[in-house]
Amino acid sequence: MSVAIITGSTGLVGSETVNFFHDKGFDVIGIDNNLRKFFFGKSGSTNWIKTKLIKRNKNFKNFNIDIRNFKGLEKIFKKYRKKISVIIHCAAQPSHDYGKNFPFLDFNINATGTLNLLELTKKFCPDAPFIFMSTNKVYGDNPNKLNIHEQKTRWELKKTDKNYKGIKENFSIDNATHSFFGVSKTYADLIVQEYGKNIGLKTVCFRGGCITGPNHSGASLHGFLSYLVKSSLNQKKYNLIGYKGKQVRDNLHSNDLVSCFWEFYKKPRAGEVYNMGGGRYSNCSITEALDLIEKTANVKIKRKIIKTPRIGDHIWYISDTSKFIKHYPKWKQKYNTKKIIEELIDHQK
Repeated sequence: MSVAIITGSTGLVGSETVNFFHDKGFDVIGIDNNLRKFFFGKSGSTNWIKTKLIKRNKNFKNFNIDIRNFKGLEKIFKKYRKKISVIIHCAAQPSHDYGKNFPFLDFNINATGTLNLLELTKKFCPDAPFIFMSTNKVYGDNPNKLNIHEQKTRWELKKTDKNYKGIKENFSIDNATHSFFGVSKTYADLIVQEYGKNIGLKTVCFRGGCITGPNHSGASLHGFLSYLVKSSLNQKKYNLIGYKGKQVRDNLHSNDLVSCFWEFYKKPRAGEVYNMGGGRYSNCSITEALDLIEKTANVKIKRKIIKTPRIGDHIWYISDTSKFIKHYPKWKQKYNTKKIIEELIDHQK
């Protein structure tokens, strides 16, 4: 028996990972207590995904355990021990706004929860790769200090700019406003690296851009494209918060992300970091996304521009994925933004 432990198993990335590793022949242990419903209300609940996962995957068990609960986690790690072949940590408190309002809860979930899992990996299955879903928010608002200029539908860099192809992993994380969420995830990111570089565990941080897909329970405080599509189609209106709605994000389908996990699992490294997003292959501004939804779904969306941006929000962010591609050249990106939006629209029908 080869066991994959997946935290946040009923979330967007976690559920995609459950299906993927189950199909590869793993017995999958999910850890998820649907705190997303607590954070974002009924619309954020992931129970519908849990039902789908249990129905689809015969060798999947989901445990209703909070990652802050060390003793609860320890029982699972103690039971499976060396049978654990990989730990994929996707669980998080993911909202900027929520983290600011509830900083202890935010830190304890994102930081202490990650430390709990690393300690248990070290104790019970030190040879298992530890894959952590980090975030581009570790860079804070430093990307906003780039030479960004305004175009008709987006903010952009000149093609001659050294960062035009995207943000690299050596971009500064210091002297910036991160949001409280960004700070707690930065601690988690650094401690995951430390358990690799200092102790020798096979750890990796994937610093995600905008990850999306049909299993996303998008809410107004989290889930950019998913919520944008859902709100636009159901309410025919959308609030563009800050920067004239021209802020740019790169968009990565959760299936493309999980295939990155698989490549790392097959050939793990210690204390590694990768920026992982849609890159230049898949990116858009909010305005461009709304234009594409209108065209694809044949709807008209009422837009309201709110001048004040969210604290720490990126004006422009595109990931440079060249380091990961160099290390894992077999990885292929399948979804661009157009294909992602088309799938999200179909999912709403």
